[in-house]
Amino acid sequence: MTVPPSPGPSSEPVETAPELDLELNFPADAAPRRSLRANTLIVMAGTLGSRLSGILRQQIIGLFGNTLLDAFLVAVRVPSLMRELLAEGALVNSFIPVYKTLDEAGRKQLAASFSGVLIAVNLLLMALGILGAPWIIDLLIANHANVDRGLAIYMAQLVMPFLMLISLSSVAMGLLNADEHFKESSFAPVAFNIASITALLLLPDTATWLAFGWLIGGVAQLVVQLPALRRFGLLPTPALGPHPALRRVLVQMAPFTLTAGARQFLNFYVQGLLSNAAMFSAGTTAGYSYAETIFTTVNGLFVVSPVMAMFPRFSQHAADRDWHGFKALTVQAVRTTTFLAAPMSALLVVLAPYAVSIINLRSTYDVPRFEAATQILQGWALALVPWAFVTLLLRTFYARERTREAVVISAIGFVAEVGLYRLLVPTLHLRGFGVSTALSGILMTLALAFMYRRALGFPTREIFSHLIRVIPLALTAGLVAWLLVHIMPRPGYIIPGAVGLAIAGGFGLAAYLLGALALRMPEMGGLLRRLKR
Repeated sequence: MTVPPSPGPSSEPVETAPELDLELNFPADAAPRRSLRANTLIVMAGTLGSRLSGILRQQIIGLFGNTLLDAFLVAVRVPSLMRELLAEGALVNSFIPVYKTLDEAGRKQLAASFSGVLIAVNLLLMALGILGAPWIIDLLIANHANVDRGLAIYMAQLVMPFLMLISLSSVAMGLLNADEHFKESSFAPVAFNIASITALLLLPDTATWLAFGWLIGGVAQLVVQLPALRRFGLLPTPALGPHPALRRVLVQMAPFTLTAGARQFLNFYVQGLLSNAAMFSAGTTAGYSYAETIFTTVNGLFVVSPVMAMFPRFSQHAADRDWHGFKALTVQAVRTTTFLAAPMSALLVVLAPYAVSIINLRSTYDVPRFEAATQILQGWALALVPWAFVTLLLRTFYARERTREAVVISAIGFVAEVGLYRLLVPTLHLRGFGVSTALSGILMTLALAFMYRRALGFPTREIFSHLIRVIPLALTAGLVAWLLVHIMPRPGYIIPGAVGLAIAGGFGLAAYLLGALALRMPEMGGLLRRLKR
């Protein structure tokens, strides 16, 4: 494991690259071969397409009744529980840093060995998941559940092959992202949603075809990336032969998988609460899914996309032991993500009912779903900025192959979140989920910043000076939206939802951007220059 030199603790701001703004510029003598700005915009565009098509998919799924929809949403959690352990998170965060240290021949050999091992593990887990579905579903839902157990088991067995599809898709994504080819991998989730939507519209309205529609989407997400892999010479031939670097990847994956396992324990706990008929009514699981769709749309576009685009560059700085560039990129990433996330957080708190209304295509919408989604989303909105820090800072540890520290902090954070759920959900009800997530995010941010400071010196002063301008501006945006809500149509379904978001959200965002312009924030300068081109 490569360990960077420690310059000693320091809270002084590091020297940064010129213009720390949304342009993501670098000094001329260190200009990267590919534009980091272009990479970020590509990932953000792909994420936007994915999330918007995901909302459309959610709108169509929302036409199903609570019995079928709640059972389906529990069923797809079974492969999804393993998805992050084996696929997206663990692969990207452990594979890319090792891959970037190898020559071209070594990269191809590592890709072949890693994909072969992943396929073998997936085949085993698929078999276990299909056979063990009754026991897994029993772990997911409460004893006195508001979810149809038999239907959930049947659908879980049908969707288990999704694990293999998403794992192979993630291998493709990891290979493309490592070489900074973001276009195909960023738009692959759009293919998933389009294929799923087509299946939902054409296939019969039954549990069997709802599950198969999910699998058809998984096939599409994998297939659209294969031409790019072939074009760039990255398509691996899976093999079970050993490779010296494979052990390094697995060493990095192991603790990350344990962290992901802790997160999935948290998901088990949440699903048990949502399905508890003594606490919540039928439709609460669907409401949670509505809120999750909207939150991940905002988080994916304004937080995850910039961080994903920057992660290969973080890994390259670490591989080159360029800690000056690494710290400069950290400051840029913090400023970019918080500048984007802060106003979205404030606006979501106020406009959650209107955001949820977008999913309801009919005026005769399910009221329990709507109310559950609104309350959960309002709580989660508070977590957007803290988890922007967590998302970014965790990647700075993975890029340096300092996985152990990230794992410890993450595990403690998830344990704390479960404790907060037990404390706050009975009092705050559905809003308690989001408030607990926000508080755990703050605790994890403080711990990660402290660990970063010990290793490299955390630029506390510069980041703090940025936040004391961004947060008041975000609160102003929320206040403007709240004042306008009083003259907006009553939310509930798509038409008043769109009107409320467009007017109240538009004016709130305008107030934020005008304030940023008045304060001459560098991020606004970069945005204006791009609009003039």
